[in-house]
Amino acid sequence: MELIDKLKWRYAAKAMNGQKVAQEKIDTIIEAASLAPTSSGLQPFEIMVVTNQEIKEKIRAIGWNQSVITDCSHLLVFAAWDNYTVERINKMFDLTNEIRGFKNEGWENYRQMLLGLYPQRDPEVNFQHAARQAYIAFSQAIAAAAFEGVDSTPIEGFDENALDEILGLRAKGLRSCVILPLGYRDAENDWLVNLVKVRKSKEDLVTLID
Repeated sequence: MELIDKLKWRYAAKAMNGQKVAQEKIDTIIEAASLAPTSSGLQPFEIMVVTNQEIKEKIRAIGWNQSVITDCSHLLVFAAWDNYTVERINKMFDLTNEIRGFKNEGWENYRQMLLGLYPQRDPEVNFQHAARQAYIAFSQAIAAAAFEGVDSTPIEGFDENALDEILGLRAKGLRSCVILPLGYRDAENDWLVNLVKVRKSKEDLVTLID
C-alpha cells in the first residue's frame, strides 16, 4: 500500500541539508493540514510558515539548539487559539453558511449550544482543546510531507512563551503548541537515518472490544 510505504519511509530527521522545498510541495502540505478534521469544524488554530533565516535562528536558540530548525527549508509553527470566543465561533459558523449557501436549523441549534458552552469555560481548558485540534492537522501535514518525499521533524522541545514572543502570537490571540521543520535529510550527518523504525506490536497497541 503506497500510503504505508510512505509512512515507513519517513522518520524524524535529525539533520537537514538546507535544500529548498518547492513551493508546490509546501502548498500541498499546507492544504492537507487545512483539510484535517477538527471538533465542530472550528479549525481553532493557525499555521505560521517561517522562511526568514534570522527568525529561524532565534527559534533555534529557544528550541534546544536543534539544527533542523535553521537547516530546514520551511518551518511550520502550529498555533492554537488561546480561547474560544463568541466572535470566533460565529465566524466559522457564518463561513460555513456562506460557502454552503443556506442555513440549517439543526446546525444553528448546534451553534447556540456551543455558544452557551465554550466561551464560559476556563481559557486554559479551551486552549488545550484547541491545541489537540491543531495536532490533528499537524499529523496530517507529516503524512502529506512523506507523500511528497519531503522530510519533517516533529518538535515539542522549545520554550512556548519565548516562541510566542518572537512571532507576536499572543497579540493575535494565539499560543504555539508544536513546530514542524520541512526539508531534506542530511544522510551523512543524521545518526537516525539508517536505524530501523521501532514500533509496538499490534498486540501491544490494539485492544479489540467486540
